[in-house]
Amino acid sequence: AATNHQEIRLPGKLQASSGVRNLFILMASVGLLSMVVAWMQDPKVFWPAFVHNHFYFLSLALGGLFFAVIQWVTSAMWSAPVRRLAEAFTSFLPWILVSTCVLYFGLKDLYIWTDAARVQGDLILSHKTGYLNSGFFMVRLLVAVVVWIVFARVMIGNSIRQDETKDAGLTAKNRTWGPLFLILFAVSFTFTSFDLIMSLDPYWFSTMFGVYCFAGLFYSTLALLAIVTIAMRRKGMLDGILNENHLHDLGKFMFAFTVFWAYIGFSQFMLIWYANMPEETGYFIHRLTPAWKPVSAFLMFGKFFVPFFLLLPRGNKRSEKVLWNVAWFMLAAQWIDVMWMVQPEFYSAPKLSWVDLGAFVGFAGLFGLSVIRFLSKHSVVAVGDPKLAESIYHHHQ
Repeated sequence: AATNHQEIRLPGKLQASSGVRNLFILMASVGLLSMVVAWMQDPKVFWPAFVHNHFYFLSLALGGLFFAVIQWVTSAMWSAPVRRLAEAFTSFLPWILVSTCVLYFGLKDLYIWTDAARVQGDLILSHKTGYLNSGFFMVRLLVAVVVWIVFARVMIGNSIRQDETKDAGLTAKNRTWGPLFLILFAVSFTFTSFDLIMSLDPYWFSTMFGVYCFAGLFYSTLALLAIVTIAMRRKGMLDGILNENHLHDLGKFMFAFTVFWAYIGFSQFMLIWYANMPEETGYFIHRLTPAWKPVSAFLMFGKFFVPFFLLLPRGNKRSEKVLWNVAWFMLAAQWIDVMWMVQPEFYSAPKLSWVDLGAFVGFAGLFGLSVIRFLSKHSVVAVGDPKLAESIYHHHQ
């Protein structure tokens, strides 16, 4: 690829330092050990922390695939230098398959609809047994994860193969497969959100809940993509390929989905508040108790207003330092949001114990190891992408 008549040196595979790799190994080991200890001590404390972090990291892994697919479907040019980094997130999906299987052993501690005696004497729950039963629940979750893994193997496999073959037809194949994935993604992730999170309170329902969870998925995925992109840039892996214009595009995406998340969150709350129906309001009543109000206020003001105002100026979206700090804040805000969706079904006040932190550290360690392994085996940039040269040249105009 040439830019301003200068040859651009395309990057190769990531040479991760042993320190970083060992840090993730330590995190995974300590986290997994803490989860085993927590499960042995008190399963009723362990399982809420497990499903919290399972859903959070599931969203990041799946979000990487969603990001890559929309680039192919829309024939996006700007994202060619960063798309491979998003593809790396999908390397964690096999671990999601494992943690989904592990989740089976916690169903009775998480979901009241698994209690046959309670369901039998409950008019509402007894009418939902056709959908809310352990067998069908696990089948839905496992089928969804397998579908995601298959699409990731096929489409990202095409992207990796293109590095060697430079065959533009592989991009065309991904553009063909993309719409089918997006349809299946919309359905499968919606039902996964219903199953894992909404059914923690089987009396409550919201037709907007799947969209709310999707907004959080992409909000956090963009933040993580910004962090990994900047880390690769600081390491010198993207010299001559990525510049402030690409950061600006990524910052615009982060800004847009900050607004989108706030719009969906407000719409869900406003409609439930306005209708004031008992089967819907209970969800927010639990989260507006004195103990939970600070967390609710943080989501309302912190998760939206902080990134909104920091990313509003053009210069901030082009600033590596600002984007780096805002992205870390957004990742933390999304983790708190998932906690806010899970914990009120179990605790009357927010609970941040060593169990919650241990589960997070374990999942984060495995996620980091998966991404590093992927980028160590494949180029950090999709060097065979037919739009790569155009993207570099366009952003140097």
